[in-house]
Amino acid sequence: MNAHADLVRELKSLRKGRGVLAGRIGDRVGPTLRATCGVAEGDAPGAIRRKVSARLSELAGRLPEDLRLATLAAFAIEDEARLPLYQDRVHWAAVRLDRDPRTVRRRVDEAIDHLAELAADAPRGRSVGSSAGWRTEELHAVLRLDRARPEVIERHRVVADHDGLRDLPLTPPLPLAGAGVEVDVLYGGTLLDDPAPTLVLPTPVAGGQAHDFAVRFHPPAAHAARPYLVHVPQRPCDLLDVRVRFGPSATPPKVWALHGADPEGADGARHGRRRHVDPAGEVHLEFRHLVPGLAYGVRWEAAEG
Repeated sequence: MNAHADLVRELKSLRKGRGVLAGRIGDRVGPTLRATCGVAEGDAPGAIRRKVSARLSELAGRLPEDLRLATLAAFAIEDEARLPLYQDRVHWAAVRLDRDPRTVRRRVDEAIDHLAELAADAPRGRSVGSSAGWRTEELHAVLRLDRARPEVIERHRVVADHDGLRDLPLTPPLPLAGAGVEVDVLYGGTLLDDPAPTLVLPTPVAGGQAHDFAVRFHPPAAHAARPYLVHVPQRPCDLLDVRVRFGPSATPPKVWALHGADPEGADGARHGRRRHVDPAGEVHLEFRHLVPGLAYGVRWEAAEG
């Protein structure tokens, strides 16, 4: 068989059972898929899942929305579709797409064929798992809009790939990035603001070890009212937890999630289903296995009336 046919066959095998959450994942990922996703000999199961999920998410992001959703559900990459059986995940996608399960199975087959084509045309790059020295294990972000001056507070846990990690760039979420944003380090290092915000760590971090830090961003006045909060990771990120506090209101805003969106359209995109604002005026979202270079977060519009 050629590489395209081999990859199609291996992807169809992987989608069975629990998908990327299958036990003994190393035995479920064939040689062509390993090469496509940058899986190295000796990678731990968690690393294999992360690399395969990130690569498939990146490739699926180039497909039409229905095929993208079918892909993420089929392989149990989509958080809400982490169901134990492939047929259950197909049913989940059928409900979301308002199609019958047989149609969704055909969409999955179509998507897998496209994934194999894209993998051959697109060299591995930003999402393979190479983290240029470190990766984000967890990022918890809170945007407070219920105060005179909005603020974003972030708690990070990063893991060093090699010994001697000494500093980290501080990248505010959109639309805060750019001139005029104020940055405060709450704990975990010292701010160096020349030429760009950088966190200098208290001591070098050894390979495989984690470091926690927290920062607060105050947007410039011109950006304070922009109706979205988006993170565009530049390195692998296992978990992004986002909370937005609008504050109690008789007419809460309409909210949409941005999941792997084009950063250029983050201010106007409506990706995924509507999200519920609770009685406290808050919305909570989680994203896993983020693809570097794509946008994840939330967008909202004031409710009419």
